[in-house]
Amino acid sequence: MEKNVLEFLENSQRMYGEKTACADMNNELTYTQLMNQAKFIGSCLSLKIKPTQGVPVYMDKTCNTLSLFMGIVYAGGYYCMLDTTHPVERINLILDTIQADILVVDNKSAKKAEKLGFQGEIINLDELLEEYDGQAVDSEAQERLEKIREQALDTDPLYSIFTSGSTGVPKGVIVNHRSTIDFIDCFTETFGITNEDVIGNQAPFDFDVSVKDIYSSLKTGATLQLIPKMCFSFPTKLLDFLDDRKVTTIIWAVSALCIVTTLNGFEYKRPSSLNKIMFSGEVMPIKHLNAWRVQYPDAMFVNLYGPTEITCNCTYYIIDREFGLDEKLPMGKPFANERVFLLDDEDKLVDAGRPGELGEICVSGTAVTMGYLCNPEKTAAAFVQNPLNDRYLETIYRTGDLGYYSEDGELFFSSRKDFQIKHMGHRIELGEIETYMNAIEGLLRSCCIFDTDENKILGFFEIEGASELDRKGVTHALKDKVPQWMIPNVLVKVETMPITKNGKIDRKELMKIYKEQEA
Repeated sequence: MEKNVLEFLENSQRMYGEKTACADMNNELTYTQLMNQAKFIGSCLSLKIKPTQGVPVYMDKTCNTLSLFMGIVYAGGYYCMLDTTHPVERINLILDTIQADILVVDNKSAKKAEKLGFQGEIINLDELLEEYDGQAVDSEAQERLEKIREQALDTDPLYSIFTSGSTGVPKGVIVNHRSTIDFIDCFTETFGITNEDVIGNQAPFDFDVSVKDIYSSLKTGATLQLIPKMCFSFPTKLLDFLDDRKVTTIIWAVSALCIVTTLNGFEYKRPSSLNKIMFSGEVMPIKHLNAWRVQYPDAMFVNLYGPTEITCNCTYYIIDREFGLDEKLPMGKPFANERVFLLDDEDKLVDAGRPGELGEICVSGTAVTMGYLCNPEKTAAAFVQNPLNDRYLETIYRTGDLGYYSEDGELFFSSRKDFQIKHMGHRIELGEIETYMNAIEGLLRSCCIFDTDENKILGFFEIEGASELDRKGVTHALKDKVPQWMIPNVLVKVETMPITKNGKIDRKELMKIYKEQEA
């Protein structure tokens, strides 16, 4: 069994050396080129960093970014991708947490990096690669890299991804080689990903969905196609890209899939090679799922669930039947070597024998990550001893998500714990209201928020192109489906639902829209 993700790369290089490993709009690297370039970068960085040290990466994603990630790993460190569009203040908070000696930029981001408060050495990747002759590293550098590898453990950190923190300080989830290898082995085997696949990457490299794209490719010898961000603003360009690059597999945020169906992209083109379509991040609206399934009746569709803290995903549901508009997709079953269970408010197990009862979704297994970087307090609150086990140490992750079992034993996601509200004396799941709103004819998608200041449920909705649906129509449709106290007190029609860079509905922006309308 592998103990370092570099074995994924090296095994694929041995078997598929001249095959394209990664391609972007301007460049592509074969597996041999990727490995040799990564080793060159690693040999340079190994003189700058100590083993298990973090290296922040401040640039847009390209093929060279991937070779840099692998180069950092060859040098014994772990990488942390930073978004160049984020405010300087946020980037500086992350840099303070990583406590890095070096920051890697490229020609495009170098000027921006000068505005950061970074006190260490800034290395320009493009300038570094100007010294690279395209050949394998020399014997001295190879010996240095081998010595680093000999001392490495599978529990050494591989990457860190920063998520928002409730205090305003981002939390850096730190993930090791063992968790990643274990998950990717299960993931690629479960969904039959092979060297014949072409994976179309949508997710930014600072978002954990990209981990599946990157390492599924490296593990199997598949080709990773980096889809330009601008394609997701123009569905025709997106569909052309998928077709031209013969993409077979997409693992996208729900909102990215919805862009295609919202703008009637399939009327323009249906990419012919797609056969695996997976999604995560939010609840998939059934009408959008059905629109995709009509186009790809023979493709495998998979609903994935899981937070960054458990290495990408912990459950999957392969969609094998038609779903009605007012139905929800099950979470499915855990990946191999992961245990997923529900705990009630008293830390008692909620099993399938208690259908309909809510419990917090908890996860155990090797996919549970190392906690939050330099944040023992937050780590101790979320990564805890399993309260069902008083015999030996067993760390679980408490997701903060609520789930329940149906009468037939299927596991379902309900909402975030903090999206469960008390209104007019009733406990209400905002996600349940959204499910019914999304089923209304002419309504494209919705989002519900509870305004604690005014004690009101706010319902935001976006309509389909030709629809004449208005607020009265939404209220009338909901009256037939939910009790009066679940109907939003205020309905706000939006032109387009705002989306975060990670593909989720931007609730902060919706509140801003509401406050501006109220003013």
